[in-house]
Amino acid sequence: MKIEQIYTGCIAHAAYYIESNGEAAIFDPLREVQPYIDRAQKDNAKIKYIFETHFHADFVSGHLDLAQKTGASIVFGPTAKPNFESIVATDYQEFKVGGVTIKAIHTPGHTLESTCYLVTDEEGKDHGIITGDTLFIGDVGRPDLAQKLVADLTQEVLANHLFDSLRHKIMPLSDDLIVYPNHGAGSACGKNMSKETTDTLGNQKKVNYALRADMTREEFIAELLDGLTPPPAYFPQNVMMNIEGYESLENVMTKGNIALTPNEFEAVANQSEALILDVRHESDFVVAHIPGSIFIGLHGQFAPWVGALIRDTKQPLLLVTPEGLETETITRLSRVGFDHTLGYLKGGIEAWKAAGYETDSITSISPETFAAQYEEAIIVDARKPSEFKAEHVENAVNIPLDYVNEQLAEVPKEETFFLHCAGGYRSVIMSSILKARGYHNMINVEKGMTGIRTTTVPLTAYVCPSTLK
Repeated sequence: MKIEQIYTGCIAHAAYYIESNGEAAIFDPLREVQPYIDRAQKDNAKIKYIFETHFHADFVSGHLDLAQKTGASIVFGPTAKPNFESIVATDYQEFKVGGVTIKAIHTPGHTLESTCYLVTDEEGKDHGIITGDTLFIGDVGRPDLAQKLVADLTQEVLANHLFDSLRHKIMPLSDDLIVYPNHGAGSACGKNMSKETTDTLGNQKKVNYALRADMTREEFIAELLDGLTPPPAYFPQNVMMNIEGYESLENVMTKGNIALTPNEFEAVANQSEALILDVRHESDFVVAHIPGSIFIGLHGQFAPWVGALIRDTKQPLLLVTPEGLETETITRLSRVGFDHTLGYLKGGIEAWKAAGYETDSITSISPETFAAQYEEAIIVDARKPSEFKAEHVENAVNIPLDYVNEQLAEVPKEETFFLHCAGGYRSVIMSSILKARGYHNMINVEKGMTGIRTTTVPLTAYVCPSTLK
């Protein structure tokens, strides 16, 4: 038996590939399905099943494209009601992939249809369990996502389900089982998951707060719900795409991967309601960008920030990209359901300037220059509240990038202010959003807190984030 994780850099997601005796199975495939097809061909295996642990919210799964290309059956857990042909498994139903047995174990909690898959090898030994978003390394799945779609499925209702699923379905399993979760650190599908990608179930019983043997139901629910921040706005839209279906990635690429001259680019921008998305490095964006464009750099947590800040997956987009990264940009947008790219600027910002079009810029200063000017200044910190509470510049105000749309009224409108984040990425995103909305009075601090800490700027006493509520 072969089991392999396949990662993608833009989101903390892992898809799993299992091959045995000429047959293969894929769990929660990413939207670019060709790597799975290539792997199966290399192993002389036929993809027999595509197992989905639940209807994903943070990305568009590749289940439909992969099934269409391979003829494999899509499998969901009990209660799932997809709008396409699939197998809705019963609890503890078994599937054979070569000599391997895959058992569906219904574990509602993250969502109502959430299902884990117990993998038993050719010798009949339980090897591991693919837990989806039910159990992470150091954490469990948040129970508040389904409420956006079904009002009766409150976070308290699903938290109760998750308590029972963990106690009665997962914890009784063998301690030497390997846990294969869908996400690691950085995902919005949990609160505080580990950067580690696998662990034994026995060790998780020792170290994962949600698996404490003496934990009461009330304690579990209280700890699970404590500190949950609102999920990104695009999550319910991705869920519906995964339930109802979506356009093939090939069609998305054909429509979006169109090179536009500066004149064509401007014409499309004027004729449509397209948002201009600039994905270059922040150091390039601050020097020159198309007026009104929004910066979200490819090198950072690109897809989650696109989903959190643009919100509507049907928003038409025009792209400004580094040369040669046009296809990657469109692909990474499609992973989170943004399928409406209209084209990209051929020749980039240099072609735009050469054609005589206007550019804008962001005033950006070094941490040392900031240190010489910060006294009596207004300082806005764009980091998350937990980062701000752990340590911040004295007298700074916290307006997290995550909530800039909701907290826009708190941004100084008339007075000049300094804006920073942790390393310079988020503050430029926020600056671009503010400039697009008529705010031109911010000064970006390069390198953020990383740079500020090397100066004499006074900071609050550091508090370990793990101790904060």
